[in-house]
Amino acid sequence: MRILFSSLGSHGHAYPLLPLAIAAREVGHDVTFATTSPFERAVTAHGIDHVANGMDMLAAFDLADAGPAARKAPDFRPERVSRVFGSILPRSHAADLAPVIADRKPDLVVHELANPGAGLAARVADVPAVCHSFGRMWRPTGPPEVLRAHLAEVAAELGVDLPDGDLMSLGNPYLDICPPSVQDPELPVPPALVVPLRPVPFSEPGELPPWVREHRDPLVYLTFGTAFGDPRVLRTAIAGLAALGTRVIVSTGPSVAVGALGETPDNVLVLPWLPHADLLPHVDLVVHHGGAGTTMGTFATGVPHLVLPQGADQFSNADVVTSAGLGDQVLPADLTAEVVAAKARRLLTDEAVLDAVRTMAEEVAAMPSPHDVALVLPEYT
Repeated sequence: MRILFSSLGSHGHAYPLLPLAIAAREVGHDVTFATTSPFERAVTAHGIDHVANGMDMLAAFDLADAGPAARKAPDFRPERVSRVFGSILPRSHAADLAPVIADRKPDLVVHELANPGAGLAARVADVPAVCHSFGRMWRPTGPPEVLRAHLAEVAAELGVDLPDGDLMSLGNPYLDICPPSVQDPELPVPPALVVPLRPVPFSEPGELPPWVREHRDPLVYLTFGTAFGDPRVLRTAIAGLAALGTRVIVSTGPSVAVGALGETPDNVLVLPWLPHADLLPHVDLVVHHGGAGTTMGTFATGVPHLVLPQGADQFSNADVVTSAGLGDQVLPADLTAEVVAAKARRLLTDEAVLDAVRTMAEEVAAMPSPHDVALVLPEYT
């Protein structure tokens, strides 16, 4: 079967789809992955064809005057975000994907939740589609009616109707990587359309320091993902974690230069990048921003979270982690090295939290694997 995967061009949107795309190829499907050009290497390394597709996300936010600086302004209007996800990006991806569908003639399109443009392109071509989540159910910031109006306009331009129900999944079967116990109880997708899919951490492979795999001492992992790094926040978190006396390993990501953090204590190793998926099984605490990918990956690994949310869906993910007893959070207004140290110290030894994260890991392990789901994808054509 020919399957076309499509995601927006960011790590948090492309990487959650790659485990299923890899599994689909391994079970014998002919797989193409359409996303922006920076992800070509990550895709083709697994023998999957990559097609450059869609507008860069940051460029789309700038076009809507909804970039990071604009969102901090007191007069910022959330409707601008609705324009990004309801108009600018869907229009770009639908236009770019149309010739790809015509050329590759897929039997099924797998579109990521935040990329309804790919789902609309499939609808235009009368190709069946399924929607792949990237975390807990997500909705763009802004009034739903504004989002619907934008998407309806794009759909009308393409000559198709916007279906009733959830706007982003377009009424398609929903591949849900969020464990059921922490999913939004108001999930707007009918239960009959929900297809559970185990969240599997993905990262490009790389080398870890030998002492990480030896794991003789407690190890704390600090990451703010790829888009939300802030040197001030990282410096504060490092100062707090260094005080624990444990080993601390830090990935700055592409948004922060290692040198911007200055000198660090001897028990802290700062690197520009780490193979996230390989590292997670060797750590005792993950201190992170609450991004969907890091949150889901940590659920699968079964270690506590300390969440320092910065924006987007990170605050709701932090609330879920805390309410489920899987860790704790520090809001920006409360962020000090002392608070980070106190909360991290408790999470390393709190038996109730440790029991909760082990139970969560068991729940994730019981979900259908990417290979399980890849085998049944023909049922959705």
